[in-house]
Amino acid sequence: QVQLVESGGGSVQPGGSLRLSCVAPGNIFSTSTMGWYRQAPGKQRELVANIGLGASEKYADSVKGRFLISRTNSKHTIYLQMNNLKPEDTAVYYCSANQWGTLYWGQGTQVSVSS
Repeated sequence: QVQLVESGGGSVQPGGSLRLSCVAPGNIFSTSTMGWYRQAPGKQRELVANIGLGASEKYADSVKGRFLISRTNSKHTIYLQMNNLKPEDTAVYYCSANQWGTLYWGQGTQVSVSS
């Protein structure tokens, strides 16, 4: 079973920042588009951002200019730097690996934004 291990969630006030991390097995990481999805209560899971093998990045419109995705190949790790967080960013955030059309998921990490 493929394990993607996330860390870095938590609670923060509006305007604050958090950084999520996700470590993947090397054989998965080196052949996958890596990404972050989120799911808020009562809503469908949605793509937040992904980053390809060539480091091309894609963002949801709702997070453009606030979130930054990056990958460190030597550590098989991706990051999501989240700045200027808003209450609507509250959700469980999931790391994903898309390897040739097969999606693998992490267990999820909670991000809560409230005053």
